[in-house]
Amino acid sequence: MEPLRMAVVGVGALGRHHARILSQMSDVQLVGVADSNETQGRAVADSCGSEWTPDYRTLLGRVDAASIVVPTGMHFAVAADFLRRSIPVLVEKPLAATVEEGRTLVRLAAEHRVPVQVGHIERFNPAFEALERQVRAPRYLRAERLSPYAFRSMDISAVFDLMIHDIELCLHLAGCGVERVEALGASLVGGLEDGVQARLVFENGCVADLSALRVCPFFRRTLLAWSDDGCAYADLHERKVWTCEPGERLRAGESPYELAQQPGADITALKAEMFGEFFQVGQPEVAEGVDALTAELTDFIGSVRTGRAPRVDGRSGLAALEVASRVEAAVRAGQRTRLRIARPDAA
Repeated sequence: MEPLRMAVVGVGALGRHHARILSQMSDVQLVGVADSNETQGRAVADSCGSEWTPDYRTLLGRVDAASIVVPTGMHFAVAADFLRRSIPVLVEKPLAATVEEGRTLVRLAAEHRVPVQVGHIERFNPAFEALERQVRAPRYLRAERLSPYAFRSMDISAVFDLMIHDIELCLHLAGCGVERVEALGASLVGGLEDGVQARLVFENGCVADLSALRVCPFFRRTLLAWSDDGCAYADLHERKVWTCEPGERLRAGESPYELAQQPGADITALKAEMFGEFFQVGQPEVAEGVDALTAELTDFIGSVRTGRAPRVDGRSGLAALEVASRVEAAVRAGQRTRLRIARPDAA
């Protein structure tokens, strides 16, 4: 099998890892990396045994696929150049800066019959994969994504920087579109919104509450899913999952509430029996040693070679982009739905 000739466009904080992983794959030839920063570009190219170019367009006729890891505002222009030449692309999230640009990229991919994958890496997180196996027809979802300020992705709000990950996960779990969006946000350090709270009401009645904050002293990545069968909770950062579902006594029709109302009820015993007999708590196995970015790139390469749709294709990325745009619009809809932290020197 001939190696797949690939390029990485943008080798900054994340793109350099794309290049590193691709350069170590036996079925891939990393033809070149493109970056306007010569020092960064040459350093990554040298470490990966590849070549550097300041202009990605010099690679268009030399590669079979490309990984695009440039700032969001450049996603459309770069991806469109590759797609117009029938070259498959993996585009980091969000798919594009605007919904219209995203729609155009999806259309170009369809016209040229090549796959587009969007870098929603949490779909390859083994903790999410374990949670997904436990959840059927969720009725309520809650996601929190908190991070220290990274001093990058400052050209986009926390909606597109952080929350869009959980929007895509919730869209996937709910399995339908969003009917209604409510949101508020806060600009904490200046510029665009750094903290956002949103509620999504899906077409099937499922409700999702999402929190994103990029000015936080610690990391948190959690997802809770409630269904008629019980609930599942995932710590996506620590890669752990817990489940809680009705136990034998609850399934048999016994109610701990009614038992507690009976004269002489032994409340201490009921408390001890709550989790074990009335409710069953479990901790599903989560695959260890899995690098989500490697899994994502492997999935993309597989889709290029076989023609199958990648796990997160252009349409999935576009759906997340559309909902994220609705969230951001709701935040900015009026003064009463947007918070802004006052500065001491503010007039």
